[in-house]
Amino acid sequence: MSTQPAAGAAGRSASLYIEQVELIRVAMPLKKPFTTSFGTTTARDVVLVRVQAGGAEGWGELTAMAEPLYNEETVETALIILERHLIPLVLGRTFGHPREVSGAWRAVRRHYMAKAALETACWDAWARLKGIPLARALGGDKDRVPVGVSIGIPQSRRIEDLLREIEGFLAAGYRRIKVKIEPGWDVEVAREIRRAFGDIPLMLDANSAYTLEDADHLQRLDEFGLMMIEQPLAHDDIVDHARLQARLQTPICLDESIHSVDDARRALDLGACRIINVKVGRIGGHAAMQDLHDFCRSRGVPLWCGGMLETGVGRLHNVALTTLPGFTLPGDTAGSDRYWHEDIIEPPVSVDGDGTIRVPEGPGLGHAVREDLVERLARERRIFRAEGGTG
Repeated sequence: MSTQPAAGAAGRSASLYIEQVELIRVAMPLKKPFTTSFGTTTARDVVLVRVQAGGAEGWGELTAMAEPLYNEETVETALIILERHLIPLVLGRTFGHPREVSGAWRAVRRHYMAKAALETACWDAWARLKGIPLARALGGDKDRVPVGVSIGIPQSRRIEDLLREIEGFLAAGYRRIKVKIEPGWDVEVAREIRRAFGDIPLMLDANSAYTLEDADHLQRLDEFGLMMIEQPLAHDDIVDHARLQARLQTPICLDESIHSVDDARRALDLGACRIINVKVGRIGGHAAMQDLHDFCRSRGVPLWCGGMLETGVGRLHNVALTTLPGFTLPGDTAGSDRYWHEDIIEPPVSVDGDGTIRVPEGPGLGHAVREDLVERLARERRIFRAEGGTG
């Protein structure tokens, strides 16, 4: 079954005339530092995208990092691509359905996070025009989604501090624990987690911290009955992951290596992974994500939604896409209070005691953006209008 909604989906008729695009750059300090093999993040440099279309507005979020560590994109490069290339291709144009938007920039290669930031805002605007929740617009079929939590490497590098953090998240109801690892912080960490908490749903995320030469060491992780190990080898690799997967009982989940249906097909044909992490920014938007979802579902490959330390805007986009039927594993869409003292949406995203998030029922994202807080946090605004003016 395809999850792609027809252009005539339920709700009143709507077309997207892109009248205005606004880029709002905000500084969002994290409640506590978040450490991975990439380094430590203490604040997020976030760009929000607001699209005015047909009398409605839609919101998207740029998930690029400040430095080119997760992928080649950064906030600065994405702003250039948005301003000089993507926005001019859609401004003043009418689209019958948000799946058409990405066709406007088909000639622009990669820059997936910049594309997703603008494209997802168009999906939100279209769903609001139709008067339907974004989840329904995408083809979702759930009213609640199960969620897990991603835990960084403690600043202290003390396992007891990690265990204390895990205990708190389990008490809060999270359905899956993901722990960041790197060489020297892996096997003993997994052993102590199992010793403390038994057979909890547990996965490890390496963020490309290992090479194929570490295969013997990584095989030691098989004894811990992990759900998966995420992206252990190079960010752009498929071939070596296939060699590693052949030596592991633990399923490999690919993240950074997968940007398209073709990437997924190659990885699965080679046996490089058994699970795929979907991030709407890494894939390039909701339309590309739908295509990847449908392909993976046809191959029986489980999907789950990863996170990029998003604000509530990006978090709600993740919740909506996780309602698609192929997302069968808990994602990383933790509650707003996991990262922020104040989130920029009202109400914030919250996780119920059963480890699920209720899918919003209102039009579009279903939550209001706190424009007062956005205004307070804003460092820069750029406005692009269909008549050609900017401000």
